[in-house]
Amino acid sequence: MTPQRTTSPQLAAAIDSFGDPRGYLAVASIGIPPRQTVEALTADLAAWSAADRDPQGYDSVIERTRALYASLVGVHPDRVAQGSQTSVLAALLAAAVPDGAEVLCVDGDFSSIIFPFLQRGVTVRTVALSALADSITDATWLVVFSHVQSSSGVVADVPAILEAAARTNAYTFCDVTQSAGVLPVDAALFDVTACHTYKWLCSPRGVAFLTLSERFDALLTPLHAGWYAGDDVWQSCYGPDMHLAHTARRFDVSPAWQAWIGAEQSIALFAGLDIAEVWERTSGLGDALCDELGIPQQHQAIVSWPDASGSDLRKLIDAGIRVSGRAGRLRASFHLWNDESDVAAVVRALN
Repeated sequence: MTPQRTTSPQLAAAIDSFGDPRGYLAVASIGIPPRQTVEALTADLAAWSAADRDPQGYDSVIERTRALYASLVGVHPDRVAQGSQTSVLAALLAAAVPDGAEVLCVDGDFSSIIFPFLQRGVTVRTVALSALADSITDATWLVVFSHVQSSSGVVADVPAILEAAARTNAYTFCDVTQSAGVLPVDAALFDVTACHTYKWLCSPRGVAFLTLSERFDALLTPLHAGWYAGDDVWQSCYGPDMHLAHTARRFDVSPAWQAWIGAEQSIALFAGLDIAEVWERTSGLGDALCDELGIPQQHQAIVSWPDASGSDLRKLIDAGIRVSGRAGRLRASFHLWNDESDVAAVVRALN
């Protein structure tokens, strides 16, 4: 088995904040919160119960969290809008696609970034991930794909896709929900990225982000505009006068306040890490599992293999190991809290 790598002090502290959740290999389905996130949520719940909370008090939390996420993915906070679900963010993009234009998607990609485009009068063409770059043509208006495939963990060939899109001036939309927090993400490379933070960023569900290039920002209409999209939020509660923010914040939706209390702590943790080191650790554990199972190394944090009958899934669940099954495959996903003992436990349960 691959020996344990030396970790930086920052990564070691982050690992320690998760306690010892042995056997949890299901972060691709839902992350688990670090200690500081639980403490912040508990304190906020106590304050709310004691009638010591008001809506305005959450504004600074949301802005700090926006800035932390922007830092994590390499863009300015003015280029970041916040939302609650990936599909809602994707629907905003779908509304901007010209009638009859082509949207190129990946066959089998997550439905939240495909279904919104199927509701429009546009051409949605799907191809295999491996063929995506070669399938971009002059007719392609928008290329839509996940940085990491949800069902298999396969990492997209981003340089090839971006190079092909640049040749035809196609726009690019990349979902980084399965990569931000575990694999380095440079959102500035794309016209649009979306991320729901409840997986690898270990935040409460209900906190999502949209990053926009300047050229794509100009194409969007803030169809979800409400009071929280206003230039001055607390002067935007009543219409019909409308003065929206001049940054990407004009695409904000009304936040689920308590979720942001937890998200601030979780995203701060990951923003303080070298994510390349996180990827080396997690993909290394993935390769160690592949070696032990006698399958080719996948070089991924999500290791998957065919399990159409669900027999391997049942063995692992019965052994107290939390994994998931997707599209006829078993999916074991490694994050900060996992180590070689989790690899050994999976092998024991299967053999």
